[in-house]
Amino acid sequence: KSKPTLNCEAASLHHDPTDQHFGAWWGNCHPQCLDYKPPFEPRQPLVFCKEYSKFGCCDLEKDEKLAFRFSTIMGNFDHLGYNICGKYIRSILCQECSPYAAHLYDAEDANTPMRMLPGLCGDYCSSYWHQCRYTLSLLLEDTGSPLQFANLTATLEEDRRRFCDFLELKDKQYCYPNVLTNAELNANLGSVREDPKGCLELCLQEVANGLRNPVAMIHADDGTQRFFVAEQLGYVWVYLANGSRIDRPFLNLTQAVLTTPWVGDERGFLCMALHPRFTTVRKAYVYYSVSIKKEERIRISEFMLSAHDDNQLDHSSERTILEVVEPASNHNGGQLLFGHDGYLYIFIGDGGRAGDPFGKFGNSQNKSTLLGKVLRIDIDNNDDGAPYSIPSDNPFLGENEARPEVYAYGVRNMWRCSIDRGDPLTGSGRGRMFCGDVGQNKYEEVDLIVKGGNYGWRAKEGFSCYDRKLCQNSSLDDILPIFAYPHKLGKSVTGGYIYRGCQMPNLNGLYIFGDFMSGRLMSLKENVITGEWQYNEICMGRDQTCRFPKLINSYYKYIISFAEDEAGELYFLATGAPSATARAGIIYKIVDPSRRAPPGKCSIKPSPVKIKGKLIPFYPKTVNKKPTTTPVPTTTTRKTTTTTKKTPRKPIIIIKPPMPTRRTMRKSQLPKPTAPTRKTIQTTRKTTMRTTALPTTIKATTTIKTTSATTIKPTTLTTTIKMAMTTTPATTTPTGRPTGTPVYQPRFTDYPTSMSTAKLTVRAKTKTKTTSKPAQTLPQGKATTIKAGCFFFCALFLHYVVTC
Repeated sequence: KSKPTLNCEAASLHHDPTDQHFGAWWGNCHPQCLDYKPPFEPRQPLVFCKEYSKFGCCDLEKDEKLAFRFSTIMGNFDHLGYNICGKYIRSILCQECSPYAAHLYDAEDANTPMRMLPGLCGDYCSSYWHQCRYTLSLLLEDTGSPLQFANLTATLEEDRRRFCDFLELKDKQYCYPNVLTNAELNANLGSVREDPKGCLELCLQEVANGLRNPVAMIHADDGTQRFFVAEQLGYVWVYLANGSRIDRPFLNLTQAVLTTPWVGDERGFLCMALHPRFTTVRKAYVYYSVSIKKEERIRISEFMLSAHDDNQLDHSSERTILEVVEPASNHNGGQLLFGHDGYLYIFIGDGGRAGDPFGKFGNSQNKSTLLGKVLRIDIDNNDDGAPYSIPSDNPFLGENEARPEVYAYGVRNMWRCSIDRGDPLTGSGRGRMFCGDVGQNKYEEVDLIVKGGNYGWRAKEGFSCYDRKLCQNSSLDDILPIFAYPHKLGKSVTGGYIYRGCQMPNLNGLYIFGDFMSGRLMSLKENVITGEWQYNEICMGRDQTCRFPKLINSYYKYIISFAEDEAGELYFLATGAPSATARAGIIYKIVDPSRRAPPGKCSIKPSPVKIKGKLIPFYPKTVNKKPTTTPVPTTTTRKTTTTTKKTPRKPIIIIKPPMPTRRTMRKSQLPKPTAPTRKTIQTTRKTTMRTTALPTTIKATTTIKTTSATTIKPTTLTTTIKMAMTTTPATTTPTGRPTGTPVYQPRFTDYPTSMSTAKLTVRAKTKTKTTSKPAQTLPQGKATTIKAGCFFFCALFLHYVVTC
């Protein structure tokens, strides 16, 4: 059996019907538009291509352009022709709006030329030929390759087999109109694609690399769209919206941070949070490990933004807000968050070791210690007094022996928490706080944090009992996790975010998180009626699913953290070597390849950022192996008296000459039953075509005189021009096909063999004038300069000798 190919059409053509895996083969095909992006739901219903109003590849502006082109073409027809051929012309034009447009035009594989027109099914093509065969030239008029196709259409229109060889798409599932009626293709069109096991197939985009254990990524919410990335060593870097990084760090605490190169060391710079009113308050808060007199501590500090640089903190302004002694080197927690109430939330681990062995019930159940807790403090108005104050509604403010900072307790080692922005339309869920709590040796859990909540550790681990005596204590009154999973799925949860961005509507409301050890990406979806959370694993889209520009379908295993940017798009930070000194960290953006927001809805214009220093551009390292389009090679000969030299290959632009529009048809050549007629024009047109991309010393002018007729027949032979790409190549760019409005290019595999080498005979007068020049060893004008330079150098050297 042949290997599965990445092209849907090829997969169908070469399929062995006895292959049991056929379903997986053609299931790899994926909706894609001609701009190499996923389809979308238009913001306004389409008027012309109405069948794609709910989901497709056209917005109202594109729909209006297609309607204008349709009216231009149909202006060549009388009433009868309009009624008969209008439906064919409209259907063919509207395939640019199909969610499978890339497949219909064979644009999925960037290494092959795009089809001139969408691929039709065999029966539909035959019907089109019988009814309206002479409309093909009108559809090809604006394709940009008139010299190659203007006269070929006459031959195609006369031969049904050649006509359908040019237009037919052999893939019977995806050709038009079968693609519209295929129930399996259209059943879940636009939804997140699932593999046979129910795993959600998503893709990724690399946005930063070369990082040393990137532990956090935050944004300033100031309109600049920049984000700040913290490394475990103690560096924080500023990345701009264009992906470049400022060469000077936003913060450098490497001299103070306690960490090691050991794999899995939990100490170091763990988190940072910017004040919610950062543009005016200009303060940042950091969470890191320190060693003071051989005693390990957690330190939460406050920094002021530099008065001279908005992309750097004032290192001399550090003020310690809180320090907590750590009895062991693990379970350091490490999360800082500002809630929607404006208070600072601090998530601290239980102090380390196994089973929280400290005291009678452990640190987590002991409200007189800050270990194993969620703390809430007020850091506003602290410039002239204490570093923080206690919010008046903290749950244990009046309880004896309880620390007033405690907001929730019974947590083990919460690693990565987030606050829900709320549904963009209804605001539902706004302010909810989600945390991943790393388990002991059986279960990992995800918790929804509430004021005064007891999350069970060490009495419980996930839903099960860990300390049976404490677990059976009636006063425990613990809050169960919204989800817990066993260690066969992963051994160290990394909390994530509820997606509330704009670019991927399918993901709205989905809680996306992962596991550090297993590398699994996972998701939870809330059932608003029952309050339960449904689990789905996330996997990378295979084959065709992620074949979009800049998208990849692989990532490094160790998922350290999740993040969201200012617009609400989701990211995760991972590394291939979990050491604080290994430059193996990468930041990935999560992308849904099945659906996107309509064009213009999510447009963002970042505010300008004043930069001091240099910008380091971003170059992705992890890319899918995709073929790229290269310009068709062209050879230009420059005559000299001694050598023949090939000029460097450059893209060639073809200037489209006026094309003859045939508006009359001989009655004898009309299809007998219901053939349409075009408006009669009794004038004789002269069309002059100018060949381009020829050497400057050769000028060729071709004049074709035609009378109104159904076909354009070649005239007597004077000059022979082969219809091949070497003389008049289709316009391409060095980087591949242009995006945006599709540019149709000839696909020679769609033509009959005889057509690809067809010779067009024309009457032409060619004047060739060649002037011979003597061979030169140097370009003109440089020999004199070199001689003068040598004379000047010798004179200068002689003056130096005499002076000495």
